[in-house]
Amino acid sequence: MELQIPPDVKGKQEETVTFETTAARYGSGLVEVYATPAMVALMEKTCLTSVLPYLPEGFGTVGVKVDISHSKATPVGMKVSCESTLVEVDRRRLVFEVFAYDEKGEIGRGRHERFVIDTKKFMEKL
Repeated sequence: MELQIPPDVKGKQEETVTFETTAARYGSGLVEVYATPAMVALMEKTCLTSVLPYLPEGFGTVGVKVDISHSKATPVGMKVSCESTLVEVDRRRLVFEVFAYDEKGEIGRGRHERFVIDTKKFMEKL
């Protein structure tokens, strides 16, 4: 299978910080601010949805690596957005640069890798 994903595919997703996405709720901290695991999940979702239109039917991607920094706290009620750019395709390995912002500016950045899978075959191997 040869992928037909154009270079520099971009993605964007947004969400509003709720109690459900806070560090206190995730258990990753004690304060009610946007959790790092929630930010990473938003980054993964942004990367996934950006390339899905280019994958053959029955294929998807799984996250295999994250190298992310979370630099600023975001309170409940504030909007968070994520932007991704596909920077490398190596057979079925996809590498993205990701940035997260709240209404006041950048809150996180890094790189994320995903691997293209045949979803049915992947699940059968489990």
